[in-house]
Amino acid sequence: MRFVLCAEEGCILGKRKVLNEANLSELVLPEEAQLLGRVRKLSGGDRVIVQCTDGETRLCRIRGKMKRRMWIRENDVVLISPWDFNTKRADIVWRYIRAHVEWLVTNDYLPDALKA
Repeated sequence: MRFVLCAEEGCILGKRKVLNEANLSELVLPEEAQLLGRVRKLSGGDRVIVQCTDGETRLCRIRGKMKRRMWIRENDVVLISPWDFNTKRADIVWRYIRAHVEWLVTNDYLPDALKA
């Protein structure tokens, strides 16, 4: 499958680029009904097991918007949004880079259980 991407120099044919940590400069903080969590296990496909800040372990899915653009690995800190109708499941909204995780730790957004 081919995609047309328009850059500053003009349009380029090719695949979509995976975002690397240099491109992730904005810091997204948890809003109401969102939680921080640490990825414990990749379950295959777009499913991930996440240990959340409220102490629960949830089966999360990677949103389609993030699935091919941002890779998620074990021990990454992620922002999740629990489902309204099933609190044991959630969507992964954002993945934090190392510099942002350090900022979250120093400003007490992450509890001691998830700092490792």
